Amino acid sequence: MGVEAFGIEKEFLKDLLTQVDKGEAQLPEFQRGWVWPDRNIASLIASISLGYPAGTVMMLKQGGDVRFKTRSVEGAPRASAVLDRLILDGQQRLTSLYQSLFRDAPVETHDVRGNTTRGWFYIDMEKTLLGDGDREEAVVFVPETKVRVDFRGQALLDLSTPEQEFTHRMFPCTAVFSSMQWMMRFFQHSPERQSENLALWSRFHEAVVKRFEQYQLPVIELGKSTPRQAVCQVFEKVNTGGVTLTVFELLTATFAADDFDLRQDWTDCRAQWAGSKYGILSEVANTDFLQAVTLLATYERHRAAIETGRDEATVPRIGCRRADMLNLTLPEYRKWAPAVTDGLKSAAQFLHSQHIFDTRFLPYGSQLIPMSAIFSLLGTKAETVGARQKISRWYWSGVFGELYGGTTETRFARDVPEVVAWVTSQGDEPRTVHEAQFFSSRLWSLRTRGSAAYKGLYALLLKVGPVDWGTGSDMSDENYFDNAVNIHHVFPKAWCEKQGISPADYNSIVNKTPLTARTNRIIGGRAPSVYLRGLGKTADATPEQVDRNVQSHLISAIDLRNDDFDAAMRARQRALLAVIGEAMGKGAQIDTE
Repeated sequence: MGVEAFGIEKEFLKDLLTQVDKGEAQLPEFQRGWVWPDRNIASLIASISLGYPAGTVMMLKQGGDVRFKTRSVEGAPRASAVLDRLILDGQQRLTSLYQSLFRDAPVETHDVRGNTTRGWFYIDMEKTLLGDGDREEAVVFVPETKVRVDFRGQALLDLSTPEQEFTHRMFPCTAVFSSMQWMMRFFQHSPERQSENLALWSRFHEAVVKRFEQYQLPVIELGKSTPRQAVCQVFEKVNTGGVTLTVFELLTATFAADDFDLRQDWTDCRAQWAGSKYGILSEVANTDFLQAVTLLATYERHRAAIETGRDEATVPRIGCRRADMLNLTLPEYRKWAPAVTDGLKSAAQFLHSQHIFDTRFLPYGSQLIPMSAIFSLLGTKAETVGARQKISRWYWSGVFGELYGGTTETRFARDVPEVVAWVTSQGDEPRTVHEAQFFSSRLWSLRTRGSAAYKGLYALLLKVGPVDWGTGSDMSDENYFDNAVNIHHVFPKAWCEKQGISPADYNSIVNKTPLTARTNRIIGGRAPSVYLRGLGKTADATPEQVDRNVQSHLISAIDLRNDDFDAAMRARQRALLAVIGEAMGKGAQIDTE
């Protein structure tokens, strides 16, 4: 985008508002609504009446490849002319001025308390010309009835008829661009004061009305050839007071130009995984969905270019960054959105097989994006034992290598083609699998559910098949049916503190395991040797049965009955590292003992 792609000129305010009124200048659909309160509008009117600068307006010339669904400025009639340009910056000012100066209807705004109100703006002619007051104080907002009343309902200011306007010397802002008619009636209202009125009007016209008639705003106009990415970026840079637009909102406006309702389509897609069966997908956002669609669209472009014989260094890249998503076409979205919907459902089923049932224990929500694309591309090829093993290794490598935190779009773009090629025996081991490492010291720093590795290890523990120490029921079933399962201490915190064991050690996941709330209440703060006997009695189980239940959690029952914290933790560390190594398909790195 070169400097010749835009220009800046001054345009008369009246001409700009005329364009708004005719529909020649409109808003892109993604623009936020008009939000200025009455005092902001009064301040703007006062500034212009003094000839002060009121900022710059930015427009986009219509007729290029970039198309958005548009809407009229609030209060403007339906477009009667051909749309010429879009308002990218200056919406609040132009809307405020259009409603208060240009149309013969109450301004729909709100007061400082946020209450909706309708009314009219006037300029106090005499107060304006005093010269020693604040000009903003001379701009008066009155209710729709044009009568201001006190708390008793008594009229404080009545401007309900032209005669009352003339009497109070209150000039309606709606007359600034057609003041001649109001002026003539003002003179005729009181013939005995005609010379006084003429003098007042002459001074007021010169000091105020003329400034509106001659007022010009700098207008930056982006040319027709401006690319969509630039339009969206420019819009966000200049609209610093608003909320940053998402790609979803921008594409919604773009696709709407072709009569496609992206918002409704997203609602329809999301409905296909509603309910508890696909609860793990409940936090998938519309931008996540668009990223997955974009991965598939760019993957197809990439593959198509390679098949034509182009050098791989020059073909379109696979990606799902903001710019990639903004370049997504409607035909591409229509083609790949159903595939992503199915891919997400397949991803949910895969996660269920890995004993991840709840978003609270989902290591990386972001990993769903490439995973859904991978399942979309593989289709039935993902259903073999060998394919599931490879997908599982890739998934757990991402989790325990902690490779999906922070900025991940580059990894998404690498993982999708590499995993697909690996699963279909057309490529080598993906870099995510190759690069991932897990060190034994990391186990001891996993203390809260905040990290992906902590959540991942919780899922692997459930996958091992632990049972409840009191009932012998499968912990996965207890967890699935939400029977108050959580991670609890094996050696209780209170007991560890009495033994002088460091919190860094007893709060590690090595000393934690999934238990039901009822079992945890039986454990309390007692020594393991004591609470295991209590569990046997409460559960009406033999010591051997209790020990088997304990060992199903990869915990040494012997060390637990001996209250040997160090021995139990060393044995548990070895067992957990073995489980992690099996999931990743490579041994964990031992750097502690």
